[in-house]
Amino acid sequence: MRQGENGFIYLWALFAVALAGMIMAGTAQVWQIKSQREKEAELLHVGEQFRRAILSYYNSSPGNSKEYPKSLEDLLLDSRSPVIKRHLRKIYRDPMTNTEEWGFIEEAVNAGSVSSSNVTTRITGVHSLSEKKPLKKDKFPEQYAKFSEALTYKEWKFVFNPSDTKGAPSNTAQPAKAGQPGQAPASPFAPQSSSTKSNAASPSVSPSSAAGQPKTPAFGFPPQQ
Repeated sequence: MRQGENGFIYLWALFAVALAGMIMAGTAQVWQIKSQREKEAELLHVGEQFRRAILSYYNSSPGNSKEYPKSLEDLLLDSRSPVIKRHLRKIYRDPMTNTEEWGFIEEAVNAGSVSSSNVTTRITGVHSLSEKKPLKKDKFPEQYAKFSEALTYKEWKFVFNPSDTKGAPSNTAQPAKAGQPGQAPASPFAPQSSSTKSNAASPSVSPSSAAGQPKTPAFGFPPQQ
């Protein structure tokens, strides 16, 4: 009987260990998926920062000739004009590789001569160097709709194209003047001016109507005849 009880306890111990292992494996998998989705969201944010910085650099080109940056460092310190500009706060890390190394989408530019030595490349966009398969397959911003077909994160390319107006920041609207169409109605909780309050508190009375009315008695005494 003792051996049978020991065997039963041993089986239950094995079952408990196997169950704990399954729970731990499932928890680790859930955590890994959650971590990857968070990194995907960060990659979308960081990539958009690079794309907007390249857009800003391109639009800030002096004169009529527009140009892309030669390196990411140009986005940090743009000295093409007397007033130095910063189009990017810092070189962001790739959350998928945890490094500051990025793949570049480049465009060849001729510096005014047919000689191959004068041909340089300019950066029009960036992409991750990760070969990992993305989890996210839908609900991308319009300018990144093709990301749903990507097989790896390397195909998530954050590129600025002057002919593509998708995702371009809209112009800041000018505030409308009072009384003009388009202005939002005043809030009932907005503070009123003193003139508005005085006009609302004292209704207008014509002189003719005021002259024909008896004077209001003061402190309850009857008016004198």
